[in-house]
Amino acid sequence: MKLMLQDVEVRYVIPSLRRELAIHLSKEKLKQKEIAELLEITPAAVSQYLVKKRGIAKFSKRIIESVRESANRILEGNSTTHKELIKLTKLIRDTAMVCEIHKLYDDVPEKCEVCFKNENN
Repeated sequence: MKLMLQDVEVRYVIPSLRRELAIHLSKEKLKQKEIAELLEITPAAVSQYLVKKRGIAKFSKRIIESVRESANRILEGNSTTHKELIKLTKLIRDTAMVCEIHKLYDDVPEKCEVCFKNENN
């Protein structure tokens, strides 16, 4: 099955971003229930993110740093999880990291630019 850009984001990018947010917030000594409330997910989902059963994509150091900054804005009440996930997803798309993630899970031609061509239509 061929995945579209949005499929890759929903299946792999967003869960992996939530995992990174949960990990950062847990380092701030928040309980799983508190993390769940901030990220607007269930405590069970937080648990799965923290033990790496969910959200398996790996990100560059630049993306991880951006995730930490987003987690801090969420924690301080300066932004919402929804807004931060949109910013982070756009960053991943803009850096073409979404293509690398896509290649891990689908049979993608070596010089594929489908995600970017579809986006401009």
